[in-house]
Amino acid sequence: MHQALDKKRILLTHADRFMGPALHQTLRAQGADVVANTDDLLLPEEPAKLVAQCGDIDVLVVNLALPAPSTPAVDVGEDEWREVFACLVDPLPRLCRAVLPQMQQRGHGKILVMGSASALRGMKRASTYSAARGAQLAYVQALGVEVAGQNIQVNAIAQNFVDNPTYFPASVQENPRFQERLKREVPLGRLVGAEEDAAFAAFLCSDAANHFVGQVFPVCGGWVQR
Repeated sequence: MHQALDKKRILLTHADRFMGPALHQTLRAQGADVVANTDDLLLPEEPAKLVAQCGDIDVLVVNLALPAPSTPAVDVGEDEWREVFACLVDPLPRLCRAVLPQMQQRGHGKILVMGSASALRGMKRASTYSAARGAQLAYVQALGVEVAGQNIQVNAIAQNFVDNPTYFPASVQENPRFQERLKREVPLGRLVGAEEDAAFAAFLCSDAANHFVGQVFPVCGGWVQR
């Protein structure tokens, strides 16, 4: 896969959080011209402005993140619900609506969403976050089949227990209780490396992945298998 992304222009969102740093490094190492954007993209007009500024985009990597709330469902208020969906869900269709016309005109393109396996397996005190991540995956599946016939591939990685600074910083990893949980819940017995996850994402951005349509790929060390 060396230089598999040569001459591809990739827009990467939230490049300073979640999988952003690892993705930026890996995508560039494989030859991509990466536009690493760090804006929050909370305002409705921001995604379209960003896409317009970037010009031609071969691949859109939607990497969105915020610290996950751990509120019991009965205590989740309107503000928390709206904040999480505003960050994780609302920018996704706005970005896609902005980038799809140029992909349709060229007759090719890819969109990859960095999602969460929390949408595939129940977790206590994670109702808001899991619901938002689930909305991302449902959107990917629907959009993926809608644009597949136009040679545009839309897919998602649903990850958990992957080394990243937003959800598994050093302070969490160094906690003995977390290490015990890791061994108990994750068949792999360790965190998936950031570079391992990023390498798979790079593959999905490449022409070698042209046959994947609206698919959700768990990357979580066996925490979920579907």
